[in-house]
Amino acid sequence: GYVLFYNLPYFLAHPAEIVMVWKGGMSFHGGLAGTILALVLFARARRIPVPSLLDVSGVVAPIGLFFGRIANFINGELWGRPSDAPWAVIFPTGGNVPRHPSQLYEAAMEGVLLFLIMLLVVRLGGLRRPGLAAGIFGIGYGLGRITGEFFREPDPQVGYLAYGTTMGMILSLPVVIAGLGIVIYALSRPVHGFDPGPQR
Repeated sequence: GYVLFYNLPYFLAHPAEIVMVWKGGMSFHGGLAGTILALVLFARARRIPVPSLLDVSGVVAPIGLFFGRIANFINGELWGRPSDAPWAVIFPTGGNVPRHPSQLYEAAMEGVLLFLIMLLVVRLGGLRRPGLAAGIFGIGYGLGRITGEFFREPDPQVGYLAYGTTMGMILSLPVVIAGLGIVIYALSRPVHGFDPGPQR
């Protein structure tokens, strides 16, 4: 995802660096597409319903997102826009400028808040509607990421796009739309699928 949408000219000139993941160059949107493809192939190989497997993955994904954003903060990467807020942070690679700790904002939205929403979906029986949890995850992540982009400094080689939007916003919008479509489809189907049993 990063190669295609964030820095394609550079990687066309240096194709060997595409596989050098230790140098960075990874993005969530590309990872999401790859994960969905892998889950679909795995589900078909094991004859597991694809929507149900995506649902379970959507429920636990916010945990990984939370720790990923915390790691971004600790590493001093993907920092936010300049800010005069009392909690603004000066990052080693961000110049001598206080910035929004946007990684922590995203950890709160994409991790904590989204995980609580997913738990509520499970408790309300959402897993009995295959695809519903996965769709809600897509909506929640996309909206959280778009909100976080208002505080996050865009990649320098991309910068701001039309009307002050960023590449992260543009790539997250289809995730929201797809999530809405999946939710509508799931709600139109009969209730069945995985039942976690009575909640205590």
